[in-house]
Amino acid sequence: MSSSRPHITRRPPSMVMRLERLGSLHQCRLSFMRILMRRMAEEHWHFSRPVFDIDDTGVGCAVYTAKGPNRSYSLVAFAHDLPAELRSDRVIAEAWDATFTMFDGVPTAGDIARLKQNVPLQEAGRVSESELSLSRANRSVRLWEHVVSALAAGKQPDTHTIEQVGYLMRTTAVYGSGKFGAADRDTLSNRAELHPPFQLEMLSVYLTRTFVRDLIEHAAEAKGGTKAAKLDKSLARGLGIGNSTGLGMAPFVVNHPVLFNNWIMAREEAICRARSVISASDEAVQIFSDRLKRSALSVSKWTSEHPIQIQKIDALRDDLRRLYKHIEQIDFANAYPWNQLMIWAEANLSSEGQELLASLILEPYPELVDGLADCMADDGAGVSSIDGAMPIGDVKNLLETCFGWAAELDWQDPKTCARAWYVSEEKLEPRLGERFEEPIADYEQPLAPARDASLAISDLQGWAPTDTVSDFLFRHPEHRHTVRRAQLSRIAPYGEIRDNTISHDVLPIDMLRAKLSFFGATHFDPRSDRWVRICMFAGAPYPEELSTQNADDWVYPAMAP
Repeated sequence: MSSSRPHITRRPPSMVMRLERLGSLHQCRLSFMRILMRRMAEEHWHFSRPVFDIDDTGVGCAVYTAKGPNRSYSLVAFAHDLPAELRSDRVIAEAWDATFTMFDGVPTAGDIARLKQNVPLQEAGRVSESELSLSRANRSVRLWEHVVSALAAGKQPDTHTIEQVGYLMRTTAVYGSGKFGAADRDTLSNRAELHPPFQLEMLSVYLTRTFVRDLIEHAAEAKGGTKAAKLDKSLARGLGIGNSTGLGMAPFVVNHPVLFNNWIMAREEAICRARSVISASDEAVQIFSDRLKRSALSVSKWTSEHPIQIQKIDALRDDLRRLYKHIEQIDFANAYPWNQLMIWAEANLSSEGQELLASLILEPYPELVDGLADCMADDGAGVSSIDGAMPIGDVKNLLETCFGWAAELDWQDPKTCARAWYVSEEKLEPRLGERFEEPIADYEQPLAPARDASLAISDLQGWAPTDTVSDFLFRHPEHRHTVRRAQLSRIAPYGEIRDNTISHDVLPIDMLRAKLSFFGATHFDPRSDRWVRICMFAGAPYPEELSTQNADDWVYPAMAP
């Protein structure tokens, strides 16, 4: 057996880090929502609602506390009576249907009074190190009114109407990591429950979902009195929290190469471990088959109006038909069945199908996969400092490994550098403009690492391999950020996108999809090539239902009995 054992390694960055593939990633066991839910269930977190002071007009405050083994976190929620003309999902909006903060511990009446003066103002307010995040949300007006009216009349809302929208409220921002005076990430990262990325933000959204359910039942009771019904548990479970994500998120994967590397590398290591399993047990095959069937059900309900996404969904459905047919011919008792399946997929399925399969083969192996969650944060303080003593020959090798392909592009071709990233003065968020049609070149942000690397490679010609980086940067300080990125690639091989981020045909939604897949989002619905709509925690158990039996596979819809 040892002589025929395949040499299974992680897939190379040159394959994984292409935008088309990053834009085809799916949630998996290492998605941040699932990491959080597993932890809360395994550690038997306790949930309570110490405050629910909402009047009959739907205005007031509520507090939801999650108590873990070592400390508590409380979502402080403020519900508002928002006039229709003020409702906007734009970042520059100044009023919302609901506003939130995550409080470190359990707030006192004094804390709540202070937060009431500031949290509804969001950016215009002030929060302290006792607050860990700041967020806001707006109603899906059509679905909200339908559900309130139905429950007030003692009826359940229409299932099809609920499935069409999927959420009663959508967040327009969830801010953490020190924004607006809130506690900085560095002060919290030593807490085990917050060490994996975005756990605080996921907890905020999870508790927000509970608040929204309670709020709409309260609104129905205020309208219908004693005849009002509670929302059916299965219908409530199908509702998530919506989110519309735009260009503001896209540069994240460029600006955080080590962190993004850690996400991708953890997933690739998990895939490698599954592919290295010598033989699949009957239980493993059963788990895989169950998740595959439920994924197919999920894909059958995945709709989009965006032409590119429509094509990808159609291709994925065709992939699933091919996969089902192929699996009928597989003997999972043969050596390395998951590796053989992945090899077949690379030759026969689209990137969507390959990446869905890559996620699914992880499902039977929590003992191989789940511990990698602790490797996904960026704990490398100081790793971004430049090593000035590095020989020029070494930095050239690093640049050519990551960006050798970029040096072959014609950067004088207007199509190659057609776009430019800049920060909008109005929204104070990244935007992508047409370089040769708008006066934005002077405001360009350093979000074109491939072009910059190509320029650095060109300027390095003529330097002796033994010359030092410090000498080179003394002459060419404009290349400091490129040299820093090259040196980071020694510890972050998956940190660089292997595509041109300013090309005329770049699709920023690929960057959005990559990040959101790690959040755990499903049913991506691009509204253009620059923003996408998602739903979070749809299907998840509510706090009073959470157990080790339902904490993890809720992301796959249940099959009809």
